[in-house]
Amino acid sequence: MRRILLPITLAAFTLGGCANQTPESQLQRKDTVRVCQDSHCTEQATSTVTFQPEPVDAAAAQRLQALTQLAEQNPSAAYDLGLRLLRGDGVLRDSYQGIQWLRRAGDNGLDAAQLALGQLYLGGHEEMGADPAEAEAWLSRAAAQGSTEAQQLLPEAQAARQVAHENYRIREAERKYWGHWYLSAPYYWYWHDRSWYQR
Repeated sequence: MRRILLPITLAAFTLGGCANQTPESQLQRKDTVRVCQDSHCTEQATSTVTFQPEPVDAAAAQRLQALTQLAEQNPSAAYDLGLRLLRGDGVLRDSYQGIQWLRRAGDNGLDAAQLALGQLYLGGHEEMGADPAEAEAWLSRAAAQGSTEAQQLLPEAQAARQVAHENYRIREAERKYWGHWYLSAPYYWYWHDRSWYQR
């Protein structure tokens, strides 16, 4: 029992020492900031650089520029660039740009890009939620070109779109019903003769 209490007691004293800084002493040091890590706290100058970005690899930047130029002319290169941006493969991860390049490839008729976009919109990706209507549109385009995987996913996208539409309809009905309740709610206080009075 003593072996357990000793580390806990030491940890409590250490954390307590970090937390017991008075506001006056904090106000005196405006050019420093208190940084606590693990079991200790230190004062650091506000000008201290703690984030060191990855150095830019000139060869990687050159490859990305060449692939971007190729992607502007060739749908399969746009698809490749989109995947690389989504994965962070040889380039800095950028989901937004990755989807934009996939859309460009899909708009130019590449069925692999259309299928990939249908899958992304059906399941959602990172901060982007699912969009069943968009998924259905992309999967329909890929299925029309003969993609068997798109043909298999298309009914799922159509069902998800119907559910999303029904949920939207229910939310709109509730919003219209409950949305203006406050217009008829009475006030408890009123203003009269430069003062507030309760009813």
